[in-house]
Amino acid sequence: MMLDQRNLPDMLLTLDGERIETADRWLQRRRPEILDLFREHVYGRETVGRPSTLEFDTKVTPNMLGGIAVRKQVDIRYEGAGGTGKIRLLMFLPDNGQEPCPAFLLLNNRGAAHMDPEQQAPSPFWPAEQIVARGYAAVVLDVEDADPDFHDGFRNGVHGIFDPSTGERPANAWGTIAAWAWSASRAMDYLETDPDIDAARVAVVGHSRGGKAALWAGAVDERFALVVSNNSGCTGAALSRGKKGETIRNINDQFPHWFNGTYKTYNDREEHLPVDQHMLLSLIAPRPLYVASATNDEWADPRSEFQSLVHATAAYRLFGCKDLTEMNFPHPEEPLLRERMGYHLRSGEHDLKPYDWDRFMDFADQNI
Repeated sequence: MMLDQRNLPDMLLTLDGERIETADRWLQRRRPEILDLFREHVYGRETVGRPSTLEFDTKVTPNMLGGIAVRKQVDIRYEGAGGTGKIRLLMFLPDNGQEPCPAFLLLNNRGAAHMDPEQQAPSPFWPAEQIVARGYAAVVLDVEDADPDFHDGFRNGVHGIFDPSTGERPANAWGTIAAWAWSASRAMDYLETDPDIDAARVAVVGHSRGGKAALWAGAVDERFALVVSNNSGCTGAALSRGKKGETIRNINDQFPHWFNGTYKTYNDREEHLPVDQHMLLSLIAPRPLYVASATNDEWADPRSEFQSLVHATAAYRLFGCKDLTEMNFPHPEEPLLRERMGYHLRSGEHDLKPYDWDRFMDFADQNI
């Protein structure tokens, strides 16, 4: 397949003109530079990392999911100058007495109905029993615990707790997607303390806006061993230049709180951005990365998601990983699995389905 160039920024060329040719130079020079460009121009700069006040309250319930799982409910608590906050973590772990297990952490952007602690009406969006049966811990959090998904001038959620309360908000201040990624890192802080979890084998997963947050979480927090983007579209996995469906202007107009103020200056000016989304995907290298699309999801633009992954291969090649550039855009239900990179196109609509989860776990079986 010929690469669709779209006049993309050269991700292997530093701002001062150095051509990156080795993994060491990528890690020392270009990766930090790209990460900083995304903070400055797109997702924003966080005002807090791990809070010094972070606390975990855990409740354990055995014999769940018909006896195959242990349930853990964790309240992740923190406080700052603007008040206190809590992220609720729900987990089902295989109850087989074996060694610590790997985990899938879902950044749930669809509300409490998809993270029922009793699992009376299991959700295909987060099929906990299916995940546990494959030997993984099923872990989920509601992203709106960290920051509600509406624009109130950044007074609610973690912005209200940790951002300065006086003065004008900087154009490069973090938005809601960055806050949701921050919540994933706080979940990882807990998972590192849980003796039943293999913290070196934790995958972060997100769908749609949750997929945007999962990619940014994987970029800023290298503790995640695998990053999975499902139907993440504009300012997620999909290239912005030449994209069909949702554009930067569309997303900034409809969701002005998701990204930083600077990003709005690129409405209808995608070609002026110093980055594009293949560079976001490249920040995951050399860790495993999986991107998934759906045939009817034209707003997200599956071909732009796939092309972004193919272009990100340039970073993975520095680490000796096999090339994706000769791969054609696949037919539905024909996954492309390469060393540390995977992609599939699922038939159907913009959603997260059991088929998607099975492919993610197939990829994880081989890569983490």
